[in-house]
Amino acid sequence: MLTDTHCHLYFSSFENDLAEVLDRAWEYGLDRILVPGIDLETSLQAIRLCENHPKLFAAVGVHPNEAQAWNHQTLIALRNLAQHPRVVAIGEIGLDYYRDRTPQPQQRTAFREQLELAMDVNKPVIVHNRQATHDLWNMLIAWYQELIRINHPLAIKPGVLHSYEGENDIALQAINHQFMIGISGPITFHNALEHQQAVSELPLESLLLETDAPFLTPHPFRGTRNQPAYVALVAEKIAELYHLPVETVKRTTARNAERLFAWSTSV
Repeated sequence: MLTDTHCHLYFSSFENDLAEVLDRAWEYGLDRILVPGIDLETSLQAIRLCENHPKLFAAVGVHPNEAQAWNHQTLIALRNLAQHPRVVAIGEIGLDYYRDRTPQPQQRTAFREQLELAMDVNKPVIVHNRQATHDLWNMLIAWYQELIRINHPLAIKPGVLHSYEGENDIALQAINHQFMIGISGPITFHNALEHQQAVSELPLESLLLETDAPFLTPHPFRGTRNQPAYVALVAEKIAELYHLPVETVKRTTARNAERLFAWSTSV
């Protein structure tokens, strides 16, 4: 069992060889790939991909860097997309203060309303964070506390912090609030010793494997296009850090993904 819980297969870098990319993924043992949208168009593209490939699942959402035109009509369209049976999460959503493509207040509005949407449709969130930890974490905590207050089913599986590379204290707080932590290609980099040490201190039962393809390609393919098959390299590095057989890492993280996304029940 092996899963890639974050892969943007609709990007143009895959348009000429997507069939080969997927065949290679199945050869490497993947049995689930999650394709998150970054806006309405790519969310729809993710759904269409999933309709044609039984091992693919979709998330729908508007990334903070794509939230310039966020409005009530965007939310309505996203809500409609979220009803599709192959959609298992709301994402990729969050805050990104590194880039200034969307004003920060607009980002926070889009993030808050998509958190509320996730609550309404009972689907976990896939959370992007770049240099916005303070605001993002305060918003996530407020949302999570509301889940607890109303005894919402998402309180036991609210979502995942995608491609996490932040401080361990936030990761541990997130885990204590039932969030998963997504681990991607940078864990394999030779200069990522602090990141590797931090990840090794987290419980394996709270980790998900990701590629974020076509980005964040792991060693030894860094500098080339990433692809789902390379999630096996992430699994191998985690196995090395935890001093565990790689099959244990694959099996445990696949169970974690099933627990969060419940994709075995999706048609």
